[in-house]
Amino acid sequence: MSEKIYEIKDLSFKYPKTEKYILDGLNFSVEKGKIIGLLGPSGSGKSTTMKILIKLLNDYRGKILYKGKDLAVYDKSFYEEIGVCFESPIHFGKLTALENLKYFSSFYKNSIDLISLLKKINLEDAINQEVRTFSKGMKVRLNFARSLINQPEVLFLDEPTNGLDPVNARIIKDLILDFKNAGGTVFITTHLMGDVEELCDEVIFITSGNISEKAKPRDLKLKYGKKEVKVEYLEQDKQKSQYFELDDLGNNQEFLELIKNHKIETLHTGETSLEEIFIIVTKEGFYE
Repeated sequence: MSEKIYEIKDLSFKYPKTEKYILDGLNFSVEKGKIIGLLGPSGSGKSTTMKILIKLLNDYRGKILYKGKDLAVYDKSFYEEIGVCFESPIHFGKLTALENLKYFSSFYKNSIDLISLLKKINLEDAINQEVRTFSKGMKVRLNFARSLINQPEVLFLDEPTNGLDPVNARIIKDLILDFKNAGGTVFITTHLMGDVEELCDEVIFITSGNISEKAKPRDLKLKYGKKEVKVEYLEQDKQKSQYFELDDLGNNQEFLELIKNHKIETLHTGETSLEEIFIIVTKEGFYE
């Protein structure tokens, strides 16, 4: 049986001087070694959920267990076990990349080889460069590196690849997967559905303070997708297309004749993208 690293029971929260609860009875658990996507529209409560899970917000209702123990009873030693990457990078501009990481690593008992870490995130040539001269992408990568300096067990990542080019985004995603493969647990909030599909074992959609869906990305695509295939082919030098039901496709004589007698250009399943699912799920949750 897989170990549950977090168990959230009837979690509700509202900010001071507001009447409406931004979270209203969340229930979910997270297994150790999984990557979880917390998704939802702006203001839905996903960032608030993350802040509660990392003990930045404490005045909540319900119960949160971390490694089987009430999160509320943990002292500052809890922060030795987690790494956090906020969306907006916070650095000291007049310090170098290495000096920034050395400063933040001084808060922890454990520390990683900082130079090796900077090399892994493709900042090898900027180790001794002042951060104020960094591009946005370089600051984003340094921000991610900071979440790893204490060798955490759990990562909380807010838009970890936002603003990165494909090459550097690939570096960050590979490091996230390496962290998971080493037994780490990851929470991700992002609006980049490609990252969600590639990285997440499970996604939790939070809409208007409630969980509107909780499933594996593949299961969501099967649930909301159409079980059909679109065939694009040439007939007398003209491009045409036709749709077929996926069920018993191998015995569909019309389909078999088509692919036998025509030049097939493309085949597409009716798989719904996660972007489309995001819109469907969050709208359904909003209007319920």
